[in-house]
Amino acid sequence: MSLGPRAKLLLLLALFALPIVASLLAYRFMRPAATGNYGELLLPPATIVTSGLQRLGAGRFEFSELAGKWVIVASDSGDCPARCVEKLLTVRQVRLALGRNAARIERVLVIDDRRAPAREILAAVEGMVVVSVPAENRLPVGVGNDRAHLYLVDPNGNVMMRWPANADRRRMYKDLERLRAARHRTDQVQVAMLSSSSRPRPNRPRE
Repeated sequence: MSLGPRAKLLLLLALFALPIVASLLAYRFMRPAATGNYGELLLPPATIVTSGLQRLGAGRFEFSELAGKWVIVASDSGDCPARCVEKLLTVRQVRLALGRNAARIERVLVIDDRRAPAREILAAVEGMVVVSVPAENRLPVGVGNDRAHLYLVDPNGNVMMRWPANADRRRMYKDLERLRAARHRTDQVQVAMLSSSSRPRPNRPRE
């Protein structure tokens, strides 16, 4: 079946709108009571706008650098007391439990009080992006400024879920697996639609 220019345009518009529609449907229907989600779905989805952050000794940081990946965000003091260490270990272990899909998950620790973290803390969270908040920048309560929760940012940059800081690792893992699988299905639909729209139209025989 060939597609005309108008149909191709509509198909491309649908292709770009699909991630947004999928997110809205997930937020509308994936209620904890109905699906067994452990984390709290944040309604409506909000685009992460946290800016002005600094990597430790490595210049400016923007969350857009991690576009296309899931990001778990924690925030705490640079002193990182025992409860903070446990929180970061939970994030690390849940990510590792994803096996070959672990590379799809990034981790960010926001130091919210400008205290320099100890070396042993950094060693415990090796591979985690550690950033600080400049003195002149004050983040609103939420992602990057909420020690009581862990936040999840989806590959489109939407802050979509949060877990308690002392999250149950097994249940948190199940949430991530469910969301990752749903995202994979959405990506497959997008690829199929794009492939269909790019097929050349056969020449029609002249009458």
